[in-house]
This record gives sequence, structure tokens and C-alpha cells, in this order.
Amino acid sequence: MKVLIDHPYPFVLMHGGFQIQIEQTKEALQRVGVDVEYLRWWDDSQKGDILHYFGMPTVPYVDFAQQKGFKVVLSHLLTGLGSRGKNARELQKWIMRFGERFLPGMVATRFAWGAYRSVDLSISLTEWEAFLMKDMFRVPASKIQVVPNGVEECFLNGTPRERGKWLISTVTITERKRVVELAEAAVIAKTPLWVVGKPYSDHDAYAKRFFKIQSAHPDLIRFEGPIQDRARMAEAYREARGFVLLSTMESLSLSALEAAACGCPELLSDLPWARTVFKNTVRYGPITNDARITAGELRSFYDAAPKLKAPDKPMSWDEVALELKKHYERLASTSR
Repeated sequence: MKVLIDHPYPFVLMHGGFQIQIEQTKEALQRVGVDVEYLRWWDDSQKGDILHYFGMPTVPYVDFAQQKGFKVVLSHLLTGLGSRGKNARELQKWIMRFGERFLPGMVATRFAWGAYRSVDLSISLTEWEAFLMKDMFRVPASKIQVVPNGVEECFLNGTPRERGKWLISTVTITERKRVVELAEAAVIAKTPLWVVGKPYSDHDAYAKRFFKIQSAHPDLIRFEGPIQDRARMAEAYREARGFVLLSTMESLSLSALEAAACGCPELLSDLPWARTVFKNTVRYGPITNDARITAGELRSFYDAAPKLKAPDKPMSWDEVALELKKHYERLASTSR
């Protein structure tokens, strides 16, 4: 059995959790004995049995792959959809049903809604995303498996350290992560905040707003860019007073899982993905444009953090790979 991994966006153009998920999945699959390669789009002689697509393929892509004998596995992040309110989801569902019924086939195909049903297996990161697959896209339950992301061993197996004064937030500096709003609240609440990450571009207007706040308040806002060394990143989580992620949308935050593995108390936006994964083991804050409300939540969390219990530890990437291997083998042994 051979697995080929495909993804539509070059990593040189964009970075983030999806890149880490793909890279760690491939490395872990190799460690558990799976023959796996990245798809070489220029190589028409490349062989494989399973095509694992990270992203949203078109219906023709899935059809062509299946005609070539591949079983197609889909891993698509329902980040925006999963963060919308019920009324917005119902409206989107109505639009999709209308489009599939009345739009010309060529137009409807471009939206790729049918790809969710035409693949052989969809991997959801959470039970929430699995529900959305069934409810929004009418994917049969038999075609859905929940396999969460994992974390590296350095996060799971490390020596506890004395926690310091800094809350930590590991993010891409972009609007949906609400880094500027978090920094503004930290200044109001006088809670030391360490932001680890980088923007998509240093010339981005939103990133410039964050840099301006940080420059004006270096005693409260710490920023040194991303931490590339994963062992050092694990140490940073273990030294932090708590972890904060107040984004407007997520699917399953890798940084939240890494912080949990390091025993870090957490404050997260009150979104369905977080409630599904962490339940009552973390604190939740509202998504609001009122910096005073956010500051109050942040101060309350900061004061309580030393006495809060850490969330349950997540799976390792090798455990994730073993789950995927089981599903690959089942697909490879069955006929379509």
C-alpha cells in the first residue's frame, strides 16, 4: 500500500497550522511503516493506492483519481463554516441546495460541494466538523472518520518548569487571530503577553498595527518572532503562565493542543470546535470588539491561571498516524 499526499497551495506562499499538520502527518506515517510520498504533479509514472488530499479538491480531480484506481481521502478544514452561527449556516445550506438543484452543472461543479460526497473517506479533526460534514454536505456517516491532530513528543514528554509572568499566544499575525485586539486588551489589563509567530507579510497593515502597539509597550507585549526550534517552543509553553487564543475562527488549533500537552492553562474563544475538544477543561471568552470586555476576561484568567488545571493531553503524531494507517488499509482492501 502506497499513500500519496497532495495539497493545492505551495508552502512558500503561505504558512500556518495546515503546513505543520501535513508535514507531521507524513513524517509520522513513515515512522509507523507507511510508504508515503508527496504527489509529484509533473511525474506521470508515480504509483500509489491512496491519495490523501489536504484541502478542497474539485469533483473532476476526485473523478480522475478514482478512474486511475486511487482511493481518495479528504482532509479539509471547515474553519469558517464551523465558526458561523446557526442562522448563517442554515442560509448557506439553503444556498447550496438551491445551487445544486438549479445552477448549471458546470457552475455548481466549481463550488466543489459534491467532492465531499464523492471521495472515499473524509477525515474530520473534531466531532463538530464530522457533524457539519453530515448536516451541510450530506456526507454519509460511513464515509467520515474523526482523527484529531497530534503533537510532537517534545511537547508530551518534557520536564516541568517554573511558570513565569507571561501569557503566551502562538499565532499567525492576521485579523482572524485577533492579535491586535488581544494586545490592546493586555495593555488595558496590564497582563504581560508574549506573542510568538509572524505575519504573512511585514507590510500587512494589520501586522503594522500590532508592531506599533508592541513598540509602545515592550514591558507588556513581548515579541521576538516565531520560535523554529520545537523543543524550545515546548519550553516556552512550560514557562508560560497560561495560553491565550481569542481568534474568530478555528478548526482545531495546533498551538492549543501543544500548550495542553505542556500542561498550560488555556483561555480560548467560545467557539464550537473548542467546546467539542476541550469541554470544561479550559476557560472561554466572548468574541467582542470591546477591548474593555476582553481586558476583563484576560485579567481574570491571568489571576486565576496558577490554580487552574491543565487540559487533558492530546494524541501524539504517531498515534494519529496509526489511526490513519488503519483507515488506509481498510480502504485499500475494499473495492469501490
